[in-house]
Order: sequence, then structure tokens, then C-alpha cells
Amino acid sequence: MDSQKIRFIFVSPDETQHEVEGAAGETVMEVAYANGIEGVAAECGGSMSCGTCHVYLDEATFARIQAPSENENDMLDIVSSERRPTSRLSCQVKLEQALAGAQVTIPDSQF
Repeated sequence: MDSQKIRFIFVSPDETQHEVEGAAGETVMEVAYANGIEGVAAECGGSMSCGTCHVYLDEATFARIQAPSENENDMLDIVSSERRPTSRLSCQVKLEQALAGAQVTIPDSQF
């Protein structure tokens, strides 16, 4: 496997898992879109103005990556689904080796 490719798993509310692969530097949202993952609407196209790409990261991955920016935190306060300690906007999470093997859960309210 190319070292610039990062594999991780999207988990649907019914616990269906979809293993995907993306290139380093892409966003989790872009990988969701490229792989037809339902529940990541990204209505604003990644400009951090809608919150429809909200996801929950597994705790270990959340701890390994850069914390959300102040602007992302503000948007997470108004997403339609429950905000959790590991909530992120998938348009703001860039693929890097720290995301390899991550579980990215999509909130059920986005289906």
C-alpha cells in the first residue's frame, strides 16, 4: 500500500462499516463524498458554514490529531445532531497517518 494513502472506516448508525482510503492531505469529507458515504451531506462544500458533515471520531484518533479550531468549535455548537467530546466537522479533518485505522461514526440524525 502506498504510504501516502490512509485507510479508515466510516461507521453508519446501524453499525455498518465502510472501509475507505484517501490520500494524505484530503479531508475526511472529501473521502466520504468520493466513496458515496451516506450521511455526510457537506451542503456548504467544506466551507465550515453548515455543519452537515459532522462526525464522531473514536477517542484514540481524536486524541492523536490537532484539536478543532475556535471557528470549528463554534460551528459544532450548532450542529443538528448531539455534540459529543469527539465531535468534528469532517471538512476540517485532513488525512494524515494519525488517522490510519480510525473509526468515523456518522450521527443518525444525518440520515
